[in-house]
Amino acid sequence: MKVYVPGDSAARSVGADVVATAFEAAGATVVRNGSRGMLWLEPLVEFETDRGRVGYGPVSPEAVGEILARGEDHELCQGLVEELPWMRAQTRLCFTRVGVTDPLSTTDYEANGGLAGLRAALAKRPDGVVAEVTESGLRGRGGAGFPAGVKWKTVAEASGELKFVCCNADEGDSGTFADRMLMEGDPYALIEGMTIAAYAVGATEGYVYVRSEYPDAVRVLREAIRRARAAGWLGEDVLGTGMRFDLFVRVGAGAYICGEETSMLDSLEGKRGMVRAKPPIPAITGLFGKPTVVNNVLTLASVPAILAQGAAAYADLGVGRSRGTQVFQLAGNIARGGVFETAFGITLGELVGDYGGGTRTGRPVRAIQVGGPLGAYIPVSQLDLPMDYEAFAQVGAMLGHGGIVVFDDTVDMAAMARFAMEFCAEESCGKCTPCRVGSVRGVEVIDRIVAGQDPEGNLALLNDLCELMTDGSLCAMGGLTPNPVRSALLHFPEDFS
Repeated sequence: MKVYVPGDSAARSVGADVVATAFEAAGATVVRNGSRGMLWLEPLVEFETDRGRVGYGPVSPEAVGEILARGEDHELCQGLVEELPWMRAQTRLCFTRVGVTDPLSTTDYEANGGLAGLRAALAKRPDGVVAEVTESGLRGRGGAGFPAGVKWKTVAEASGELKFVCCNADEGDSGTFADRMLMEGDPYALIEGMTIAAYAVGATEGYVYVRSEYPDAVRVLREAIRRARAAGWLGEDVLGTGMRFDLFVRVGAGAYICGEETSMLDSLEGKRGMVRAKPPIPAITGLFGKPTVVNNVLTLASVPAILAQGAAAYADLGVGRSRGTQVFQLAGNIARGGVFETAFGITLGELVGDYGGGTRTGRPVRAIQVGGPLGAYIPVSQLDLPMDYEAFAQVGAMLGHGGIVVFDDTVDMAAMARFAMEFCAEESCGKCTPCRVGSVRGVEVIDRIVAGQDPEGNLALLNDLCELMTDGSLCAMGGLTPNPVRSALLHFPEDFS
């Protein structure tokens, strides 16, 4: 009897370890897989059957004996996992193996399509790999949406024998957890994507920069890298081709600003994480002054599928200039939170209402923040907005890392606008005045508006301050902080009265 019990941090936080122990005590063979992403059902336990995996959840240790005795007649039985509406509606590329395989099993990884992308890449010339990624339309999933192929081409053409590939896994945006889930549930996908990038640009060394709040991801990644070396997937002779590439994990110290690529590079170099002026760009002068590819976890994890299936198959998904899939993360006041990977173009309303089930409280949705703490607040009148970069840009919003945080009609939007400025004041690296000082002044001005002190004058001052921060900040930290403030003022002005 084989039972799959997630070892994902979210599942462990609600008792998955104790559930796994209870099944082992009952004589079952327990495999610790990743989470399927249906977080409201965690711990979601899966039994292997002739028809496929049958899921039960949320399972408590006390329910284990009864589940074993009654089987699919038990009230916690959800049926075949792959046939659940949440799973059936998705197009999983990044997350195709998450929840399916043992995350640390190299055998499982290869048996489920792993290394096909790397082998296809190694059969091409490096410039052919860059061309494939460019033609796919893959854009950075870290927030900016910059074309990955353009970045890789710049690094590949830069002079110098020493080049690096860096993965920014400092996932600090509110409502985002896809990077963590992928690193814990399918670390070899990231390793394979980084190895393909290294081959394409001529890099020999890579670093995964993981936030300190992700100890399980750090542990899993380090063990996966050790096993990948032992299997010949990393090291002096990758897959017997003579290619040299090795990977290392570095842990951040909890600074949100290190999600910005140049701050991350400073931190990797042993310095305080501070934003660098551009130019020069990291693709030319990056880690230790060398040409460096810097991509997000989901960007790099998309690469193996592109090489294995071809650029055209990837580009067939999505809309406009937003090609492929995005891993949307539903959080906040939502009935069914979790990760949902699908092609760009699905509407915000479909994600929140149809799949997320509306608010957890049962009250009406009032606002949705997309793109982390620096993302705009979307009112319910814009729920038909398609999830693609250009559609969001047209309404002054951004997709960012795909995090979606839902608020019901009890939310105070003036308080949320104040939080944006307060967050910036707390997390600013302090290098530029518009961000360092502007955010502090922003908190003070919002407090005066809410207190009724010269509302018109202070609203004009707040708008001027937002304009200054947008135009004058060195990076997106200060430059995007006005987004949630302006959107709150635009769509919810009554909360500032």
